[in-house]
Amino acid sequence: MTEQNQTNPGLQAQDVHWKCGNCGRTTCSQTPPEVCPACNEKCDFKNVTCYAPECGGPGNIDPRL
Repeated sequence: MTEQNQTNPGLQAQDVHWKCGNCGRTTCSQTPPEVCPACNEKCDFKNVTCYAPECGGPGNIDPRL
């Protein structure tokens, strides 16, 4: 069974926040999507997951990114 994220219970512990380099939409999954669900383009995705306590820890988006 997969461990759920305590900060955001809908997310699984291994889920990552990905930000589209084209339109800026964020999506949450283990791997970045092949095509952005918002702009329908094949884009570069940046991992914007927070990994530090200062921004809320895993399960949150790092506002600095």
